[in-house]
Amino acid sequence: MLQLNFHPAGRHQLSIPGPSPVPDRILRAMSMPTIDHRGPEFAKLGFKVLADLKKIFKTEHPVIIYPASGTGAWEAALCNVLSPGDQVLMYETGQFATLWKKMADRLGVKTEFISLPGLEGWRRGVQAHLIEARLKADTGHAIKAVCVVHNETSTGVTSNIAAVRAAIDAAGHPALLMVDTISGLASADYRHDEWGVDVTVSGSQKGLMLPPGISFNAVSPKAIEVSKHARLPKAFWAWDEMLEFNKTGYFPYTPSTNLLYGLHEALDMILGEGLDNVFARHQRLARACRAAVNAWGLEIQCADPAVYSPVLTGVMMPDGVDADALRKIIYDRFDTSLGTGLGKVKGKMFRIGHLGECNDVSLMGTLCAVEMGLAMAGVSLKGSGVVAAMAELQK
Repeated sequence: MLQLNFHPAGRHQLSIPGPSPVPDRILRAMSMPTIDHRGPEFAKLGFKVLADLKKIFKTEHPVIIYPASGTGAWEAALCNVLSPGDQVLMYETGQFATLWKKMADRLGVKTEFISLPGLEGWRRGVQAHLIEARLKADTGHAIKAVCVVHNETSTGVTSNIAAVRAAIDAAGHPALLMVDTISGLASADYRHDEWGVDVTVSGSQKGLMLPPGISFNAVSPKAIEVSKHARLPKAFWAWDEMLEFNKTGYFPYTPSTNLLYGLHEALDMILGEGLDNVFARHQRLARACRAAVNAWGLEIQCADPAVYSPVLTGVMMPDGVDADALRKIIYDRFDTSLGTGLGKVKGKMFRIGHLGECNDVSLMGTLCAVEMGLAMAGVSLKGSGVVAAMAELQK
């Protein structure tokens, strides 16, 4: 029999910033019998999830669903609007911005990566003025798109997307605005239409509380028009056929039916709670988590309080302390998974996820495990983060 948890009792505490814990309601919905994806019942399901997704992205325009991870949606976004050799301006905020750039390079796109120097760029949000200055210098409009990450999962930084749009407009530049909100959607406020985003990329396994396996492109009319002339190779990812089939509630190829059942349930849960209430809950839990980190006397990875993420908190380790060794202690002893440091901060930090189906008690369980693990690892603590977090939650 498959063994997923070697601990003798209790449920594993999944406290990574995605995949997030899947609620029992969603698991039950996914266990329903698979139906004919060309039958009349499926069309009702298709129409419902496509309509409700627009409310989550805050758009009046199409949202395309792929049976893929967020990486697939990255590729779909790029290959539908770009041609070989096109120039793209990308902003480095962390490991996932870096991986998106790597993908663009492999697709034959000419990428330019800008950011603050060194590790500083990973500790702050997108600096919109740098984008504006670069676009003003591009008088021939060679740059076809600007790509940024909304909530950088590797660092705990949430960037100001409205400011990026304002920078593009101030430069008078026609470049498309493309945004990754894979970890931000349904956890942090996001407004595809209002912020003037042309292509938004997201996935199922974060704020939507689903298993990995579904991803999305929300697309503007401008992006759809540009896609008609884009020449990067695409077949599975092509928007045109997908948009045509979606008009009838169906998909051009076999969709992930049971994940769509789960998506239907997740959308009902989120819209039932109300998006503003969901965002407020995430902000509240994030404040409590940061209160714990401050009480321990440790440093938060995000150096700008104005862009603290409501999705996760990155915790920097003192010199000489291996963050991954600490994570192993906490996993082995307290049955709790924490996010590892990625890329430039590997071994220097760990990440606490407080997204999706997370409440006061589940967060407190994680913080208790972390505090005990820190003590076992010999980390000198200024005070009790657990007590500080409880005080914040009791306000």
